Amino acid sequence: IFHLFLHTRKKMGLLLLLIICQCAINSIKTHSVSKPNVVLLMADDLGIGDLGCYGNRTLRTPNTDRLAEEGVTLTQHIAASPLCTPSRAAFLTGRYPIRSGMAASSRVGVFLFSASSGGLSSEEITFSKLLKQKGYATALIGKWHLGMNCESSNDFCHHPLSHGFDYFYGLPVTNFRDCKPGQGSVFLKGIQKDLVIPIQIAGIALVSLAIVQYIGLLKVPFQALGYFLLIITISLVVLIFFFYHFRHLNCFLMRDHQIIQQPLSYENLTQRLTKEAMHFIGRNTDTPFLLVFSYLHVHTALYASENFKGKSKHGLYGDAVEEMDWSVGQILDVLEKHNLSGKTLVYFTSDQGAHVEEISSSGEVHGGYNGIYKGGKSTNWEGGIRVPGLLRWPGVVQAGASIDEPTSNMDIFPTIVKLADAQLPSDRIIDGHDLLPLLQGKVSRSEHEFLFHYCNAYLNAVRWHPGNSESVWKVFFFTPNFSPEDSNGCYDSHVCFCHGGFVTQHDPPLLFDLSRDPEEKFPLTPETESRFHEVLRVVHQAVDNHTRSLHAVPNQLSWDNLLWKPWLQLCCSSLFQSCYCDYESGGSPLQVHLG
Repeated sequence: IFHLFLHTRKKMGLLLLLIICQCAINSIKTHSVSKPNVVLLMADDLGIGDLGCYGNRTLRTPNTDRLAEEGVTLTQHIAASPLCTPSRAAFLTGRYPIRSGMAASSRVGVFLFSASSGGLSSEEITFSKLLKQKGYATALIGKWHLGMNCESSNDFCHHPLSHGFDYFYGLPVTNFRDCKPGQGSVFLKGIQKDLVIPIQIAGIALVSLAIVQYIGLLKVPFQALGYFLLIITISLVVLIFFFYHFRHLNCFLMRDHQIIQQPLSYENLTQRLTKEAMHFIGRNTDTPFLLVFSYLHVHTALYASENFKGKSKHGLYGDAVEEMDWSVGQILDVLEKHNLSGKTLVYFTSDQGAHVEEISSSGEVHGGYNGIYKGGKSTNWEGGIRVPGLLRWPGVVQAGASIDEPTSNMDIFPTIVKLADAQLPSDRIIDGHDLLPLLQGKVSRSEHEFLFHYCNAYLNAVRWHPGNSESVWKVFFFTPNFSPEDSNGCYDSHVCFCHGGFVTQHDPPLLFDLSRDPEEKFPLTPETESRFHEVLRVVHQAVDNHTRSLHAVPNQLSWDNLLWKPWLQLCCSSLFQSCYCDYESGGSPLQVHLG
């Protein structure tokens, strides 16, 4: 009996020890997935085929590939829009851009000027706002492109600091060709097309009025002619002034609300941005932080520092990709240096697919590679919206896993909001879904049965992944007219547009099964697909349900909100000094200007 007592006591002790150990493990695991640091890395116009982990064999991207090796690779990760501004709005809010008024009804679908009045509305809730409320330090480094001011040049209603970021260092708009001397202009072709004819008409009208006045056929008051001539002259002077000074007025670097370099200098720019990101991490090793590092690479104007220039096999574009990959490595290294890797979720993506029409004046390809996928930026063909999606969190998400389920850049919103122990907004629809169960292998199917693909404010296509099927159906209501016709993009207009003569409407819609035809080469017909009419019926019903969920909101990309407004112009010196300053070099703006 004594031996039995000892044996039972020993077993009970071991059992108690196992229970205590399991509780400790569960406690550690629960703690590890609560309030992690979050690093979100977003490239600009990067093609899914530009990275080694997605099949590229000629560009060197070891640091980005390391994220894939140590984390999850999403192979059907979809941008909510094929253009910068609406895609980034969707990313920050977890909502289709049509819901926030960040989808244009006109031809222009992004902000072009720093002194436009449109932007991400203060009514929108960003993940940065919610994480900040939970005690996170928050920073945005790099490109913003979601507006700046509303009514005055210092109200900063759309500024990153008004959307939950504690710290901003970067560009308020984007990286244009016009920002870098010698790289051409994105506006020149548009101006030639859209303004030459109106100017000719105005000139002919003015001369005709003068002639009929002279010969006495019509009495036109000289005062009216004078006013007409004055209006045309002032308009031309303002237009010439604006485009002559475009670089100074729109291409500048800010720290929080202050301009620190106007115009922007590309010298060691990636190094400066990376240094800011690393310093932010270093300042917040003892508090949870959110870092959004929004790269300027590889949007044109392309640039690379001396350490990377001429080193890749793909010209300046390849140099820029490899420099960006170096920067990714620096961020991973600083996390490791501070023992933060296991406490940090790292995400890498691109705002949309590669801009295939980007070709320099000398004929060098300045756009990226979308792999096997058709089209590129500005289109909802897979090449325009299927983007890299890499997530690493050692010990929490699977390592080396690949997931071929439809996911969206809108999914980051609910994923990190839940991880921060914050509440998802209950007063609005959130279109993204929490990715963590998928990343941890707890579920095998995406929560996205349907994804709606907009071209500006126009519903262009719908993706349907039925729960009982491996098929991924994609229905197109219209497609862009490529120019030249046999090309893979809209080279004549530089980007594809969304309505009128720029598109072809389809009735019945085009139908593809991406699981069998990811290149979108072979539209299905009732003769080749027995479920053709059933698929269209289900998709039309989904569109009706989605459309009923939309509510009217102010259009942030209306012409009124897009146009340049001089009273909203940010300028670190004065217009008479060409808005010139450079705090980055250590001197005062005036000293630098006069020197």
